[in-house]
Amino acid sequence: QVQLVESGGGLVQPGGSLRLSCAPSGSIFRLATMGWYRQAPGKQRELVAAITRGGSTNYADSVKGRFTISRDNAKNTVYLQMSSLKPEDTAVYYCNLATPVKDMYWGQGTQVTVSS
Repeated sequence: QVQLVESGGGLVQPGGSLRLSCAPSGSIFRLATMGWYRQAPGKQRELVAAITRGGSTNYADSVKGRFTISRDNAKNTVYLQMSSLKPEDTAVYYCNLATPVKDMYWGQGTQVTVSS
């Protein structure tokens, strides 16, 4: 069973930055596609960004140019650097791991609140 441990959420003012980290257990990380999703109150969970094992990335239109996903295979860690944060970015952010055979694993979520 893969476990994902997220960190880095918190309260930030509009225009500020945060970096989320996620460190899955086990040795599947380097073969997996990693993603960050978010869910705001009353809304469906949505994909924010994803990165394949080869380093290809894709982003939701709402975060393009502001968020950057990256991975460090040596540290078994995926990051989400968030800049120019807006109140509408407020949500619980979830780390996701998808194996080559499409098994999916989720972290427990970390709260990001953008407010003055």
